[in-house]
Amino acid sequence: MAACRRATATAPRFYPLFTTAPPVSAAALLCLVIAISDGDTLTVRCGTPGAWRPQRVRVVAIDAPESRQAFGQRARQNLARLCFRQQAALRTLGRDDYGRTLAHVRCQGQDVGTAQVRAGLAWVYASQAKRYPHLVALQRQARASQTGLWSQPRPQAPWDYRRRHR
Repeated sequence: MAACRRATATAPRFYPLFTTAPPVSAAALLCLVIAISDGDTLTVRCGTPGAWRPQRVRVVAIDAPESRQAFGQRARQNLARLCFRQQAALRTLGRDDYGRTLAHVRCQGQDVGTAQVRAGLAWVYASQAKRYPHLVALQRQARASQTGLWSQPRPQAPWDYRRRHR
């Protein structure tokens, strides 16, 4: 696989998926996914050979079930199926409170956040709903068809799970 590098204008575009928020830049950072932590966090290796820098990346706008929570392992497995040992295009937006890079992530031509929500393996953060209405619509569809975690009678949101199981 080619070394990680900055993509140019020939890189796959993230639009029209994100119709309400303009792209931060025209370039995406291309990296190799080397680990999957859970359904919304992965580790990538970016940079030139010999100077690789591993980075933990949090997929923006979604929250997947915790590892010990119902559907937590399925969410992690789905993300691994999409991204593990694959090249990922990252459009970074900043850092979260834990120092992870927040980014839109694409693996195998698919937006990872969209894939996780469509599969019923992640929630859309309520605070992000207005910025990503397409994710809200996909979550509504998954819930209506009882896909993934929505097959449970009362699925517990990860933020509620974390608060109860500190």
